[in-house]
Amino acid sequence: MLDDSLKAQLKAYLERVTQPFEITASLNDSDSAKEMLSLLQDIDAMSDKITLKTDGQDARRPSFSLKRTGTEQSLRFAAIPLGHEFTSLVLALLWTGGHPPKVEQDVIEQIKSLDGDYSFEVYMSLSCHNCPDVVQALSLMSVLNPKIKTVVIDGGLYQDEVNGREIMAVPSVWLNGKSFASGRMTVEEIVAKLDTGAATRDAEKLTAKAPYDVLIVGGGPAGAAAAVYAARKGIRTGVAAERFGGQVNDTMAIENYIAIPETDGPRFATSLDQHIKAYDVDVMNLQRAAKLVPAADPGGYAEVQLANGGTLKAKTVILSTGARWRNVNVPGEQEYKNKGVAYCPHCDGPLFKGKRVAVIGGGNSGVEAAIDLAGLVAHVTLIEFADKLRADAVLVKKLNSLPNVVVHLNAQTTELTGDGSKLNGLSWKDRVSGADNHIELEGVFVQIGLVPNTEWLKDTIELSRHGEIIVDARGQTSVPGVFAAGDATTTPFKQIIIAAGEGAKAALSAFDHIIRN
Repeated sequence: MLDDSLKAQLKAYLERVTQPFEITASLNDSDSAKEMLSLLQDIDAMSDKITLKTDGQDARRPSFSLKRTGTEQSLRFAAIPLGHEFTSLVLALLWTGGHPPKVEQDVIEQIKSLDGDYSFEVYMSLSCHNCPDVVQALSLMSVLNPKIKTVVIDGGLYQDEVNGREIMAVPSVWLNGKSFASGRMTVEEIVAKLDTGAATRDAEKLTAKAPYDVLIVGGGPAGAAAAVYAARKGIRTGVAAERFGGQVNDTMAIENYIAIPETDGPRFATSLDQHIKAYDVDVMNLQRAAKLVPAADPGGYAEVQLANGGTLKAKTVILSTGARWRNVNVPGEQEYKNKGVAYCPHCDGPLFKGKRVAVIGGGNSGVEAAIDLAGLVAHVTLIEFADKLRADAVLVKKLNSLPNVVVHLNAQTTELTGDGSKLNGLSWKDRVSGADNHIELEGVFVQIGLVPNTEWLKDTIELSRHGEIIVDARGQTSVPGVFAAGDATTTPFKQIIIAAGEGAKAALSAFDHIIRN
């Protein structure tokens, strides 16, 4: 099942197992069951602390469970976790075998103290780069707390179950038989949703922190670069981020960051995190900024008020809040989000195998999405508002060569329709003739660019008509001592490498401001 390279990697990892555990497989006569058994036999042969049983009686077949000897651990994979999920499998094996997780001790204690019966089902696809974080988080929680049960389900393997629950986006998490969450989540985010008192306790801890020399709001490439450059100056540096890594977490392939020929978003975000942690930086994740209060005088402190009620103070502030996917803002979009309306073709594309979908947007991201989806789905309709596609010529040429793709130019999306529970079509108007049109389909992928995360700054900082933070050549905003960098600013060309450079510049400017004031 595994090639020699993967076998060598896995065998090296399994040498870290310190406690015995059992793998119990529930099988049938399917080809998938045979593949699963082959994988499990490979794993069993690599460690004398692993015992493989094939007499499982679980209703989901094929599937297998992991259970440390002498515990009530309940972790099951109704999947053959390879592809993006191979790391999830390795970690589940290591954690079950007693290897300690690389998670903050207070988070581990918070997981262990959760009281109640939690039965999680997480639906994923092997091509989804957002799914591993959720799979790994719930796997870890089930290893640490016997009251938490987790089943990891491959939507492609259990298509009838996915259709029955009308799951049209992954990762999709169900708790005790009801929908709990959808999309990428960290273990801290999941625990915070379960531990309702955590926000209040967190706010008190944050408010009690000493003022920073530089406080960076946002943890994407711009924020990470700013943190590293500030910390290297030996000044007190803090980072408050709603989701560390930012938009990079949702990026599939990164092939234009100089000196790194090829990587993907999640790996790049992990590298950012590791780089920051090599310095004395106070990273506060899962913190959404709600208001900026500028310093009353040049020697005073600015305040950043957080959504949970906490307040952070700093001599200087760097705003690097990035951007998010732009909504098409038509009737039906919000109603059918994750019920046919999607934003990540790499994550959710496999759920629409053999179905009809549309892509809204004719830039690089839209055309790339249409090309990728054409290899999975029955038919793709691309809707573009302008009179021509804005993507690179090589992408347009490839798109036009595909037999199952139709492109409509001068097309204005007017409504995403559905039956009340899921999407069933898209309505659009021909901007030349004025004719109204309707397409019956099962999925719509919105790919129309980004909008800056700056709504919380409207009454404090000067913004452009597009909502971007206006900055000068030094990254200075309209408020003294407040700087900005990255996709949230007026700096042209929204690229990772440009955001990182602007973050470094903002940190140096903030340091210069401190020593001159």
